[in-house]
Amino acid sequence: MPRVGILGGAFNPLHIGHLVCAQEATFQLELDTVEVIPTARPPHRQLEQDPGAEARLEMCELAVDGDDRFSVSRIELDREGPSYTVDTLRQLHEMRPDDEFFVLLGGDQAERLPTWREPEAVLELATLCAFERVGYSRNAIVVKLARLKGAERLRFLDMPLMQVSSSSLRHRVAQGRPIRYLVPDAVARYISEHGLYEAPAPVGSG
Repeated sequence: MPRVGILGGAFNPLHIGHLVCAQEATFQLELDTVEVIPTARPPHRQLEQDPGAEARLEMCELAVDGDDRFSVSRIELDREGPSYTVDTLRQLHEMRPDDEFFVLLGGDQAERLPTWREPEAVLELATLCAFERVGYSRNAIVVKLARLKGAERLRFLDMPLMQVSSSSLRHRVAQGRPIRYLVPDAVARYISEHGLYEAPAPVGSG
């Protein structure tokens, strides 16, 4: 039975922290592959400085190119409506009923699981695996999820402390600061070539 990690998110942009998460999950869970799934329309928030789902997907593809442990799926881009994890998991089970799925989450995402659509169905369809983050301890997450059926199956993974976020990268680009080594080189080139996340020109300039 193939063991498949699911790493979902906006990836606006994807950065080295995401890739280290995927690598650590592959090693610690003995996964056959990790599928990176960019969201088309996050159900709970508006994306800031969104270059569009196709651009975010392309950056993901550039980021994992050449690493056969990882792949990118457009399953949520090709489905209409908000991108709910439970819908994605049901669709994946229909497509590949023999696969075993592991949803990879940051601690902040894991703590918000009770607010997701059908959280207990998510816990039934996949093993949830959380990386602890500063401000989101293992104990706090366990308490938040305690009333959910299936929460006892939640697993915790170790992750090197990396203080990098997509929002901080967008901020750096807007300030004209370098982002090399914080994202794969191919992603940095894509952002530069397409002028993504740059600060708008002052009104009346030019």
